[in-house]
Amino acid sequence: MSNKVDDYIQKQRSPQKEICQKLRRLILKTFPDPKEEMKWGVPTFCNGRFYIVSLKDHVNLGFSLKGLPKEEVALFQGSGKTMKHLRISSLEDIDKDKIVKLLKVVKSQ
Repeated sequence: MSNKVDDYIQKQRSPQKEICQKLRRLILKTFPDPKEEMKWGVPTFCNGRFYIVSLKDHVNLGFSLKGLPKEEVALFQGSGKTMKHLRISSLEDIDKDKIVKLLKVVKSQ
């Protein structure tokens, strides 16, 4: 685990801090060695395939779209051409099964 990622998460306010912590644990549990680092000013995982960014009133869990078919790209939010995200406003918004499935789909591409 990266100390820089720890620092980023600890600086966030509630509930973003707790959302980031839970998403990070989920990624670390899903992948044995996700190569966690700070990139683009936010925590990234698996060589930039995923990111977590804390915003004013929510957290985005971002995913690389590289190699995904259109029907899978449609599962995400945002207008990015190479990265899209899931918007998470509360701990209750975290659908563990859906997120793990999406993490595995993106990582396999």
